[in-house]
Amino acid sequence: MSVVVIATIAPESEHADAVREALLASVPAVHGERGCLLYALHEAEDALVVVERWEDAAARQEHLEGDAFAELGRQLEGRMTRPAELRVLTPLPAGEDAKGVL
Repeated sequence: MSVVVIATIAPESEHADAVREALLASVPAVHGERGCLLYALHEAEDALVVVERWEDAAARQEHLEGDAFAELGRQLEGRMTRPAELRVLTPLPAGEDAKGVL
């Protein structure tokens, strides 16, 4: 079963551009990882939000242990107001197939 993750990253204001650029730069590498079905970056007023969908828990774990995640962690270190908030979700499909699940 797929795994959906919502990751919220709150950069310190003076590092907002560097955090945004680091996240943008990480996207192509993550898209190439096994089991990555969705890795989409969004911007809110005071945070950046990544919506992720992984083929299964094993693919997500490989991502967490991979080079792209490690490099991103190095680039974000000391630049956030708090640790990234990760919400791991299990899909509950409902309604139309194309609209009821990520």
